[in-house]
Amino acid sequence: MTVTAATPALTRRQIDPVVLMALEEDAPWGDLTSQTLLPADAHAHAALVAREAGVFSGGDVFAAAFRLVDESVTARVLVPDGTAFERGAILATVSGSARSVLQSERIALNFVQRLSGIATLTAEYVALAAGTGARIVDTRKTTPGLRVFERHAVRSGGGHNHRFSLSDAVMAKDNHLAVLTQGGLSVTDALLAVRAQLSHTTHLEAEVDRLEQIEPVLAGGVDTIMLDNFSLADLRAGVEQVAGRAIVEASGSVNLGTVAGIAATGVDIISVGALTHSVRSLDLGLDVTLTAPHTTPAP
Repeated sequence: MTVTAATPALTRRQIDPVVLMALEEDAPWGDLTSQTLLPADAHAHAALVAREAGVFSGGDVFAAAFRLVDESVTARVLVPDGTAFERGAILATVSGSARSVLQSERIALNFVQRLSGIATLTAEYVALAAGTGARIVDTRKTTPGLRVFERHAVRSGGGHNHRFSLSDAVMAKDNHLAVLTQGGLSVTDALLAVRAQLSHTTHLEAEVDRLEQIEPVLAGGVDTIMLDNFSLADLRAGVEQVAGRAIVEASGSVNLGTVAGIAATGVDIISVGALTHSVRSLDLGLDVTLTAPHTTPAP
């Protein structure tokens, strides 16, 4: 597994509110265990160690969990997001107050394990579609409140992002088109009416589930046509029929066993909800060494 594309960094404005919420949820009145068991001046050193191979994502989020608890704690991320690593690799180190490190540990791990899991799974899909020209993209099936993180992780794995929210583009699915055509409008006329309301910069996508729907939808002036749950034979026929008049997206029944065949049909985009809604967190561990405070012997 090789991932080489640089991933644009998340900003503190994106990271801090989400991490603060998680920290508040986990320790609303502090870490009672560490406060009662550990001396205030005890020190800890920790290493983030890969228990399995994968692709790294969420380094800045990991570091923020320590920074937002105690700015004196030093968290050094040793590899950039998007880096492929092997089992046993040391990905980051942490040093500072033992109380602060242990209070931050679980939240830091929760984020980096999930985001690295998404990046790793995405990289597997991207590798299977390599050489076809098809892009692997995510969907809106993200964890509520974590979309900006999870979509960053998809990019870390070499994937791409679909529309970020309902506000970004028009995507006419079967239910939308059914409502639009109830008054007697054809699908083409309904889409042309939608197109007339949009600015020239707004993307219009429509979903079809049968080959015979393609021509009416294309005549409606769409930018992207989604072929939903098509067989491989129908995907190939659909790509040939569209003939470059719109971007062709394949959706539905996409998994690691089917994605290579779908990519080979010539589609431009393959949307994969599983990248975020069915991912397994990667096994990363924080190996912590505690150092007792130095005491001066009594005279």
